[in-house]
Amino acid sequence: MNSASMTRSRRGLLTSEPLILLALVLLGLYYAREVLIPLAMALTLNFLLTPAVMFFERRGLKRVSSVVLVVFMASAIAGGVGFIVARQLIGVVNELPNYRQNITAKLAQLNVPRGGWLEKTLENLQLIEKTIAKESEAAPDASEPNQTPGKRLRDQERQRSFEAAPQPVVVVTPPESTGRYLSQLLKPVLKPLATLGMVVIFTIYMLLKREDLRNRMLLLAGVGRLNLMTQALNDAAERISRYLVMNVLVNASYGVVFAIGLSLLRVPNATLWGALLVLLRMVPYAGTMIAGMVTIGYTLAYFAGWSHPLFVFLLFAILEIVVSNFLEPYLYGSHTGISALALVTMAIVWTLLWGWAGLVVSTPLTVCLIVFGRYVPQMSFLHILLGEEAELAPEAHFYERLLAMDQTEAHNIADRFLEGHALVDLYDGVLMPALIMTEQDRHKGVLDDVRSSYLFQSATELIAELTDYKSPVAPEPPCDPDSTPSRTYPVVCVPASDQADEIAATMLAQLLEQCGHKTLLLPSAALSPEILSRLGEEAGTILCISAVPPFAFAHARTLAIRLRESLPGNRVLIGLWNTAGNKDVLRERFGPGRPDFVVATLQEALAQIKQCEQSGDGVRWNQPTVGAETV
Repeated sequence: MNSASMTRSRRGLLTSEPLILLALVLLGLYYAREVLIPLAMALTLNFLLTPAVMFFERRGLKRVSSVVLVVFMASAIAGGVGFIVARQLIGVVNELPNYRQNITAKLAQLNVPRGGWLEKTLENLQLIEKTIAKESEAAPDASEPNQTPGKRLRDQERQRSFEAAPQPVVVVTPPESTGRYLSQLLKPVLKPLATLGMVVIFTIYMLLKREDLRNRMLLLAGVGRLNLMTQALNDAAERISRYLVMNVLVNASYGVVFAIGLSLLRVPNATLWGALLVLLRMVPYAGTMIAGMVTIGYTLAYFAGWSHPLFVFLLFAILEIVVSNFLEPYLYGSHTGISALALVTMAIVWTLLWGWAGLVVSTPLTVCLIVFGRYVPQMSFLHILLGEEAELAPEAHFYERLLAMDQTEAHNIADRFLEGHALVDLYDGVLMPALIMTEQDRHKGVLDDVRSSYLFQSATELIAELTDYKSPVAPEPPCDPDSTPSRTYPVVCVPASDQADEIAATMLAQLLEQCGHKTLLLPSAALSPEILSRLGEEAGTILCISAVPPFAFAHARTLAIRLRESLPGNRVLIGLWNTAGNKDVLRERFGPGRPDFVVATLQEALAQIKQCEQSGDGVRWNQPTVGAETV
């Protein structure tokens, strides 16, 4: 058995085959929906009602009293609104046939084209209505005493011919028992009532035993994951509870304002349309449009003119614009962390699995999935697919655009980054990581020479464009003109090996020039004995070696040994850009060419050079100040 098979057997089939695991989870969610739906709805109500229970507990009430009071208040509100809405809905259904004349008149005013689909639909509806009316006005029964003798004789002959004809065999089922009849009659009512009862029981238990449920979840996760599960549960509870409370408040306020506006416009059954809007706003995007269209359609059918429907449309449009674009972003913020596309997609998925109940609980369940994806490494794909934080980091986005040979957009990314950051932050946080990714891909063989040359050339052009750039952000301390010492040492920047090292050295030289240094950029091939001897004439000159990982260490070490042998009196600084690790350990790895300083960022290089200048420690045999490393 090879190593891959042994690893798979140790990890198990389900963990090594995520598609099988996903299929089993979906099957479980579908076939166990009779139990999972009440449990999920109860969990949603628990997140919604827990803040109210805690509010009464802080006022001195016991847990049981607080739960009973909150459940009673919620049931009373839901029952009262449901009773009023049901009565108005029945009234609307009974009055619909009376609005046919208004609809016909409005269609005539719109000049519906003759023979169009709408006209044919209306004609078919009228034909069906006339047919039903004719059948209801059928001939009187044969037993009526007012029948004439001729008509009675014809009926008798028709009856005799009917009896003489062969009759088909008809299987007559025996009459059902009373119990079976009652069970079939009450089945459509008992099932929702049973689901409602389970939801109420689960909700009350969860509200009473919050800590018990949390402890059970922590025990299932294990003591080793106590910190991880605690963060996940707290994050999920906070996000879902805050979102549900704000969502209910916003939707209820929206519905109340909409109903009041309809009442002022004299639209009948305003409470029904306001409640319908509140309920349908739980459906992402489509629900609000459906509620608005139904309400506007009712006003078109009810009123003879066009003014009332127009005012209703304006009322709906204004409220929707204000709530969706101003109120909800301000109140919700990033409470759920779900992207808009994921919200709609998961609403469809949960609806296919659980029906209308899945649509109601889709948002809380999706938030739970996102939280698990954030804290459980094996489920991190859920956070990537469903979370709203799906944007690439600036350095990855910059590198991706250069890979696509989109230099304009890459420079736009750099410009947007500079709006809130200093130039050294752009180089350290965007360009340097992009150079490192380029080097890694190039040495792996996954980046061809054409694209790598294009990447290097684009980065070089961007740096050249920023030569005279003046950052609007407050200057960093190493480049603050007010803190620059009166004496500055010359700095020679030397790339360790290839073009990436040279670009990083160019960035450092540019930053040093903006800080007032005399800077010289020399390629390593240009360090002839004559040049080295001239550099050694001024012992205060600082030599900076630029090395971009992952394969620049060997070249930087060789160059450091050469500089140390030729210029023993000068300070040597090596920039191992974006390299993590202990600086003392890194210095020891250079052996005989051990530098005076090792830095990982351009910001650190500027700070180290500034520290040498302020202490007058440009010459190597002087002892550095506190914070510098001795050789």
